Amino acid sequence: MAPKKKPYSELSDSAKYYRKNKRARDVKKKKDTEVNARPEQKAKRAELSKKNREADKRGVNRDQKDYDHAVGRYVSVKTNRGRKEKSRLKGSKRK
Repeated sequence: MAPKKKPYSELSDSAKYYRKNKRARDVKKKKDTEVNARPEQKAKRAELSKKNREADKRGVNRDQKDYDHAVGRYVSVKTNRGRKEKSRLKGSKRK
C-alpha cells in the first residue's frame, strides 16, 4: 500500500508543481521510466542494493546517509547531493 500523501503545505516547490500540473507530471513520469529502464541505470541500482546489503551485514549505520560513488563510502545526504558534478560546472558542454 502506498504511503499517505503529505499535506500540500509540507511539500517542496517542485512537488507542489507536479501535484498541480497533471500534464507535467505525466511527462516527468514517462521520462523517469525511460531513464530507469536503461541498462546502465539498472546496473547502478543493482550495485547500490548490493552495497546496502553488505553494509547492513557489517552493521554500518546508514541512517540519513547515501552511498557516495565518488569517495566510496556512506556520507550524509546533504553532502552527497550537494557535491558539484562536472556537468554542472561552468564551461560544461553538457546541456
